[in-house]
Amino acid sequence: MILLRPGAVALTEWRAIYRGAAAALDPACREAVMAGAAAVERIVARGVPVYGINTGFGKLASVRIAATDLATLQRNLVLSHAAGLGEPMPVPVARLMLALKAASLAQGASGVRLATLDFLEAMLARDVIPVVPAQGSVGASGDLSPLAHMAAAMLGVGDVFTAAGRVPAAEGLAAAGLSPVVLGPKEGLALLNGTQFSSAMALAGLFEAETVFQAALVTGALATDAARGSDTPFDARIHALRRHRGQIETAAALRALMAGSAIRASHVIGDERVQDPYCVRCQPQVMGAALDILRQAATTLATEANGVSDNPLIFADTDEALSGGNFHAEPVAFAADIIALALCEIGALAERRIAMLVDSSLSGLPAFLTPRPGLNSGFMLPQVTAAALVAENKQRAHPASVDSIPTCANQEDHVSMAAHGAARLLPMAANAAGVIGIELLAAAQGCDFHAPLVSSAALEGARAVLRAQVPHLDDDRYIHPDLAAASALVRAGAVAASVGVPLPGLG
Repeated sequence: MILLRPGAVALTEWRAIYRGAAAALDPACREAVMAGAAAVERIVARGVPVYGINTGFGKLASVRIAATDLATLQRNLVLSHAAGLGEPMPVPVARLMLALKAASLAQGASGVRLATLDFLEAMLARDVIPVVPAQGSVGASGDLSPLAHMAAAMLGVGDVFTAAGRVPAAEGLAAAGLSPVVLGPKEGLALLNGTQFSSAMALAGLFEAETVFQAALVTGALATDAARGSDTPFDARIHALRRHRGQIETAAALRALMAGSAIRASHVIGDERVQDPYCVRCQPQVMGAALDILRQAATTLATEANGVSDNPLIFADTDEALSGGNFHAEPVAFAADIIALALCEIGALAERRIAMLVDSSLSGLPAFLTPRPGLNSGFMLPQVTAAALVAENKQRAHPASVDSIPTCANQEDHVSMAAHGAARLLPMAANAAGVIGIELLAAAQGCDFHAPLVSSAALEGARAVLRAQVPHLDDDRYIHPDLAAASALVRAGAVAASVGVPLPGLG
């Protein structure tokens, strides 16, 4: 059970929730929530126009709403803004979004009542997960449409995912012992405004990128051994002179992965090659740079996840509702763009190593890693698939944050496109995992040709995990299941876990 301490949740705790851990709010937050709700009551009682409490929204902010219509105002806001399209966001990511929204509201600056916050927490605890179409947000004024679908489920409108599958929201709530909420002043806007959809999607992409990164260190080391590459470029003295933390840690991991390899020892003396291709020699520089920017994105997203990003914000000590722009998701957009770049380069470097391995003039191995080339095509087409996946990721890696389409009659004239930047990350991570899975297959096959010599204990652990599911390729066979199995091992973290060597990550 993860105890959510609003404003102080660690990145590892968000990761655990994404991976399926249960979560509950720290009861210590309840006093601040009650104070914020009481402040909203006092603001309403004064009768002074306050945006989002007794006015219209966006370009309609100048329209005053009567006190008798405030509940209808909030309900209408939710229903009218639930305008999403496309496939639902994945359930693990939607769960994370619920937790992010609960932790934000629990800081007391959003003006929601305890009953509403408790309802959101109960949905999370009982696994009643809103069906949220993944298209429809431009990343300002918050993730309005996705979060409106979340809020609509709280009203008993739309659909939810439960243990029984996808069911109408009213049915799913009833089965969980919950009755639809009736929103009070400000509550609809508090639920809809904010960056929790973009943040959840970006965090999910970040966590998957970390898994792919660590597997790529393993497969990169294994490919280096298969190609009889040198580990001299991983010497600590080289990287100490450049001083980049990620580069230094990546080189150390590669040294540890290859330590004790009999394949490497067999050609330390007498190898006529002076230098390996960049895809082997420059692994610490490229992968280390990817690690550094992933950590930078992690810092940004951890800060965002602990922040309050709706509008207006309630300050109970002075009974003020201050309108600002915390909903603008530019930090998330930049972080998502950075993660996309890292995923693209991790896959691109691995694809070049696959291409090296299947090219006998570069690797010294049988052409296309098959004992009988010509009769068999071996790894010819898996390399093509890797190239196709890398090309797709290159197209997706264009920064989303540089785009902006004004909305809401130009009231919202600059938007972040954070949702676009974040939503592409899971498909990109899946593509990169596919490339790394193919490299695992190719590198293991390449090492097979060096028998009876074996690689290091760490890398033999990775080969063993693979060979438990995928045998050596002697003659051509239906190869799709091999690729699917290897990719699944990468995505499950099994490749990184198999080596028994600490691998650098987000920290």
